[in-house]
Amino acid sequence: MTVFLCGFMGCGKSTSGKLAAKKLGVGFTDTDDLIVRTLDMSIPEIFEKKGEPFFRTAEAEIVKSLCGKSVAAACGGGAMLNPDTAKCAAESGCAVVFLDVPFDVCYERIKDDTNRPIVMNSTKEQLEELYNKRREVYLSHSTVHISCGSLSPIETAEKIAAAVKK
Repeated sequence: MTVFLCGFMGCGKSTSGKLAAKKLGVGFTDTDDLIVRTLDMSIPEIFEKKGEPFFRTAEAEIVKSLCGKSVAAACGGGAMLNPDTAKCAAESGCAVVFLDVPFDVCYERIKDDTNRPIVMNSTKEQLEELYNKRREVYLSHSTVHISCGSLSPIETAEKIAAAVKK
């Protein structure tokens, strides 16, 4: 069983994903961590030296490589925005779970994170505009939608596990 968690930066994909993986009895990975290890560069370095399009291509390849594996994967905020990546996940029978958290909650979690180039180079208003654009795509590319803005990571993990077991 492959479970991809998608959603805006700071929605809790990594935190809840680790807990959900335990509940599902599968491994856990974070696609951003895989990219960093594979390229031996931090995400800000990748954006600076190679550019965002290069990062997005690497991200898509990592996601595709996970299809069919027994894993819960926290995807970077942009991973499931790519129609080809989302299509590959869907055609492989993977669960794509959208963790829907209000912008203000996400913003409070990410606003000072220097490891997020998009956050560091954007105003709050620009991030909210990006959030609104991405939210619609997450909804259309996911197979499961979980509203979890007021849920704890444990409650979110329980909802993830219950939804993908169906």
